[in-house]
Amino acid sequence: MTRFYALACWALVGLVLGMPAPVLAQAPAKIQIVVFGFPSLGAFMPPVIKAKKLDEAHGLDIEFVERPPDAYTTQFNSGEFKVGGSAAVLTVGLADQRGVKVKYLFNLFDFWGAVVTSRPDVKTVKDLEGKQLAAASSTTNFVMFEFFARKLGADVSKIQVINTAPPGLVGYALADRADAIQLWEPAYTLLKAKKPAIQTLDTDMSKTWKNFAGGERIPYLGVAAHADWIAQNQALIPKLYATYKEAGDFIAKHPEESVALIAPKSTPEDRAALVSLIKANDRLGMSVVPAGDVARQIDAVYRAGVDVGYFKAVPSNDTVYTNPMR
Repeated sequence: MTRFYALACWALVGLVLGMPAPVLAQAPAKIQIVVFGFPSLGAFMPPVIKAKKLDEAHGLDIEFVERPPDAYTTQFNSGEFKVGGSAAVLTVGLADQRGVKVKYLFNLFDFWGAVVTSRPDVKTVKDLEGKQLAAASSTTNFVMFEFFARKLGADVSKIQVINTAPPGLVGYALADRADAIQLWEPAYTLLKAKKPAIQTLDTDMSKTWKNFAGGERIPYLGVAAHADWIAQNQALIPKLYATYKEAGDFIAKHPEESVALIAPKSTPEDRAALVSLIKANDRLGMSVVPAGDVARQIDAVYRAGVDVGYFKAVPSNDTVYTNPMR
């Protein structure tokens, strides 16, 4: 009996030892992403992603680092940051022409920009000649403004541009410190909530772009990464896309809750205006799609960059990431 008991014990030990070890939970993959600060489109989704833990749901741990436009471009192009979440299509193309191998992974927002003024003598874009225009001139939103201004017959070389970072544009408009201000969303909506009487100049964007590109869509801002990072992290890219896609869907379905996360220090009036902006989505242009799905439209944006002198030649098609996102 004792011998039988001993044999049974050894058999049980062998069975236990032969069982596979429990699978350990895999640590989330860390990704550091540089973005513009609020108010900017690049800062629109990060608060929602972190608050709702959408990155964790896809096995990621994203750290968002805010930088002003000039620093963003320098630090992303140098490779200090390998992934950029305020990546404008034109900026990606310019990096390519400077020998920096980067790719536009997916789009987040389509283009929209505006010029506003409180001066009664500024009624058209051409009226800006000889006057002061406050703008974030290092941004590609301003480059696209130049494209549309030229198409309207304005000589942009005669416009006196006062360069400032995006957060300062609303202040310029409220204080009436320049003849006009060039800005985009969400700064435009926040400004109109504070100063409803300010006038918006007609830039005839829809008609001009349709004549130039054969369509209306203008891919504008998304997520880009260096080619070497992409080569080492192929498996993370669909997860990163899914994270942003869910953030966009959440913002569209829950605008009130999202605005509380995106602009927690804003006034009730500002929040109401941002909620309306999200619901309409005409100026916000939120559209999370893989870069490969809008490759033809990205090429049109590149051609606009050539037209305005931002590029010497159309950037390489290699700047558009075309691998599947699922």
